Amino acid sequence: MSTLGALLLLLLILITIVGGKTGLKSYLSIVLNFALIILVAVLIGIGTNILLVGVIFVPLKLLTIIYLGTHDNRVAKISFLIAMAISAGLFVLILILEYFAQAGGFGDQSGEELVGLSLNIGINYQDLGILVAVFSTLGAIAEAAVAMSAGMLELLVQKSDISLASLKRSGTKIGEDILGTALNTILFGMFGSFLPLFIWFIRLHYSIGRVVNDKLFVSAALIMVYSIVGVLLTIPAVIYAVGRKQKLANEERNN
Repeated sequence: MSTLGALLLLLLILITIVGGKTGLKSYLSIVLNFALIILVAVLIGIGTNILLVGVIFVPLKLLTIIYLGTHDNRVAKISFLIAMAISAGLFVLILILEYFAQAGGFGDQSGEELVGLSLNIGINYQDLGILVAVFSTLGAIAEAAVAMSAGMLELLVQKSDISLASLKRSGTKIGEDILGTALNTILFGMFGSFLPLFIWFIRLHYSIGRVVNDKLFVSAALIMVYSIVGVLLTIPAVIYAVGRKQKLANEERNN
């Protein structure tokens, strides 16, 4: 057995012990998402329109992330709808910023490996950069949506007579805790994955101006910004959605 196979088996065992049936569903979600990414790469490779691929596969990825990641269909439904709405709004922001950033394609660091090779392979690197940015934000948005929805709906289960104002205050406190951990996850994820690049910059004595104009750095920084904005929008959106749901439920009981 290869090292990768052993690690996957270990992950399966641990996730089953800790999460039980829900853990198995989460493991299946990982496998399906990996398969979806491979399928996306194949479709783009054979010439399928990149933005069309994104429109089709963003909902599919959110479905696998959210519905296989939670056992409560109420949480999954609210989280999915909120995540789709936030992703659609972010898509517009990503289109605008990626157009002005012009950070698509290969960076200077790839120059030596690409010498003698043609880059005219029929792929729009600008569209590809947009797709990568959208996909990179889905995990953070879905995680925040599920955490917020689960916390607020559980609060309603424990205190069904809670007032709308108290529910929103509690949701805000939950959101503050989620926001802190989510931002740290995004930041450390970005710095951890690009540590070799930062070392490259230091060892080659890059100036600040050259660093902030480097394609790879700009792409990574923009993806981090998109993820943070996505989380910031998701928290109040879930508070509003759950609050409205509770308001409608109260009106039905009163009638």
